[in-house]
Parts: sequence; C-alpha cells; structure tokens
Amino acid sequence: MKKYRTIWLSDTHLGTKGTKSHFLLNFLQQTKSDYLYIVGDFIDGWQLKKSWNWIAEHNNVIQSVLRKAQNGTKVVYIPGNHDEFARKFVELTFGNISIHHETNHVTADGRNILILHGDEYDVATKYARWIELLGSVAYNGLIAINRILNEIRRMLDYPYWSLSTYLKHKTKKAQKYFDDFMHAAIEDAKVRGFDGVVCGHVHYSMLSELDGITYANTGDWVENCTALVEEYNGDLELISWTHIKESALEEYNIYHDMPALVQQN
Repeated sequence: MKKYRTIWLSDTHLGTKGTKSHFLLNFLQQTKSDYLYIVGDFIDGWQLKKSWNWIAEHNNVIQSVLRKAQNGTKVVYIPGNHDEFARKFVELTFGNISIHHETNHVTADGRNILILHGDEYDVATKYARWIELLGSVAYNGLIAINRILNEIRRMLDYPYWSLSTYLKHKTKKAQKYFDDFMHAAIEDAKVRGFDGVVCGHVHYSMLSELDGITYANTGDWVENCTALVEEYNGDLELISWTHIKESALEEYNIYHDMPALVQQN
C-alpha cells in the first residue's frame, strides 16, 4: 500500500453509468494519506435527478472514504456544480469530514495552495447554465460510446483507453478552452496571494507552473482515472490508475451483472 502526505481527487460522478468506481475503489484501497481532498462532483446530483444509476459499488466508495476519516485521515469535501446540493452544508462537519466551498493547503515545502472545484473559472457554468446543460448531454453521449468501446477492449484484453481524452487532445477549440481555464485559475491564485491552485471540473488532468504559480487539475474518474498526490517532501505528481488487480475486475463484474442492486439502492 502506497502512503502519501496528501491526495486530491475530483469528478468521480458517483451515480452515473460512466463513473469508473471500480478503479476508484481500488485506488482508495491501495493508498493512504494524511490529507484527502475531494474537489467536487463526487456525487452527480444532476444525473440522479434524471435516472437512478446507484449500485452497491458506489456505496463502497463512500464507505472507504468514511473509514479513512475515522482512521485519522483529514478529509475535506469541496462540492462542485454537479453536487451543488452539498454547498448548503459548507463549514459543517459530518463523520469527521469537513465541507468547504474552498480551502487552502500548505505543502510540506511551504507552498500555500488554493483548493476549489473550479466551475467559477468556466464561462459556460458562470454565465449560461443552459450551455452547460447542453454540453453535459453531449458529453454523456460520448461517455456512453466510450463505455461500449472499452467493454470490447476489455474482452480483447486491451487496457482502458479514453476516446474523449483523445478527442480533446486533437481539437484546437478544446485546447483553447483548457488553456483559458488554466490562465483564469492562475490569475485568481496570483491576485489572492497563493503559490498555487488545485481544481477539477474540466476532466483534464494537468500539472504545470506559470509565472511562479503552480496549476494542478486533478482530472476525473469518468474518463482518465487520475489523482494528484503530494509526497512527504512536498513534491506534487499526477498519477493514473487505469490498471487494477484482476480481483477488483472480478468484483466489478459482480456488481455490474446484478441490476437489481440499482433498484435496491
């Protein structure tokens, strides 16, 4: 089991068919940390309003987080736009988990890092909710296609691969969107006197430095299965968790071959 000083993860979107909760559960079981920051969109309230896609595996993810909090990990939950229902509970603590709209973290090497979900930096989210909703529908369609492709790849014994991420890297408009998002986050951190900023929201993992400000995006657990970690010397690293033990895959098959669980939970 790998031990980190800090783990940041976001955009798990529990409650959707697209979430890679089997990878996430395996990641949580194989890692420990002093601090765990859940940086928004942990539960997808938007999707749960439309259809109920909750399985036992999603409960196990939540239980794993609760056990970490009970065993001494400082867990901080920052709600995002998809789990904005939790924003009315900010500054409260439940089961050793504190909820904040945003917070800060001081790394082992002394950097003061701003932590927030990041929808504040998204023009579509901030000024035109209907554009965001339309984009969400299109994105869910792409994730559905991606899920089918990866079921085929898994049967052929190929590793997980993200169609959406591939398209993002190939599209200039997408790259401009991510660049604009990063620059907005960096400028906010700079103006407010932080040494860096950690966020999620855009499902595009990145670790970079510009004008002396560290920018880190945790990515997601719908396409990329990435997390940001801090070692005990303060070094930050993005890690990908798309290869898991066969036992975890067998457990995943058990959950997903039992549709009755969706109704029961």
